[in-house]
Amino acid sequence: MTIHAVPQQTAEQRKQTRSLRRLMHRFALDWRLYVLAAPGLLFFLIFKYGPMWGLVIAFQDYSPYLGMMDSPWVGVKHFTAFFLNESFWVLLRNTLSISMLSLLFYFPAPIILALMLNEVGNRHFKKITQTAIYFPHFLSWVIIYGLTYILLNQTDGVVNLAIAKLGGDAVPFMTSEKLFYPLLILQNIWKDAGYGTIIFLAALSGVDPALYEAARMDGASRLRQIWHVTLPGIRYVIIVVLILRLGHVLDIGFEQIFLMNNAIVSDIADVFDTYVFRNGIQQGQFSYASAVGLFKSVVATILVIAANSLSKRMGQGGLY
Repeated sequence: MTIHAVPQQTAEQRKQTRSLRRLMHRFALDWRLYVLAAPGLLFFLIFKYGPMWGLVIAFQDYSPYLGMMDSPWVGVKHFTAFFLNESFWVLLRNTLSISMLSLLFYFPAPIILALMLNEVGNRHFKKITQTAIYFPHFLSWVIIYGLTYILLNQTDGVVNLAIAKLGGDAVPFMTSEKLFYPLLILQNIWKDAGYGTIIFLAALSGVDPALYEAARMDGASRLRQIWHVTLPGIRYVIIVVLILRLGHVLDIGFEQIFLMNNAIVSDIADVFDTYVFRNGIQQGQFSYASAVGLFKSVVATILVIAANSLSKRMGQGGLY
């Protein structure tokens, strides 16, 4: 009778086995949470990570007839052409101008709105107000452009008609380079600032009420309580949202700019997104447009990593 020796597991194999068992145990305990997260994970895998394979055409002279596998490789040819193009600095100036104005004026708007709503004591009035300021977020940019045109166009806009009734001259709101950027920022605030309060209101609900009581006992006014209790209580959320916002510095949205653009303001309205649309879709330069898009993504990644690192060095929280 032959006795076969059972092979002994190495220390590394035993460690892997224990890790696998712990993973399966955690999944068995929290399987409902994983099932709940599955649709979101699938969304990102299919629509965010899956299309990243297409970025390879930025390094090819891509032809739809040849496909990605057979199109010739050209290295960084399209990146070089983009950086040497005289339009690059114009696009960078316009994009950064709009992004910086958004950070300066739009980013604080949801925080201020959330602080104001947090001070409202009447529950019914608060719900009505929240519904009213959330609603514009669900309107498309086409509708918002239509409303803007009805209100502000120079010939028969409601605002200009009112100015004419008062004896003034019509103001070219939609064809003025000086008013173009402020108009964009106001549109963004009206559309998304209310919806952006959701995350800050959720953070405000986690502030310890005992801190407000202690502040009132010390004689702090409502403004002092907001400054010394409320804002420090949601500081981490503000930092995280700011870091995420920096990732969109070069990605300011296509629809709004495309609809608001016209021949008079095109010099200051042309941004990376409209440039990609014009070259990639209208002119069929798919590889060149992909190179521009990849450049935007790389810059966004660097900014997010740098902002996160800086935040942690300053003793604040970060994304990771």
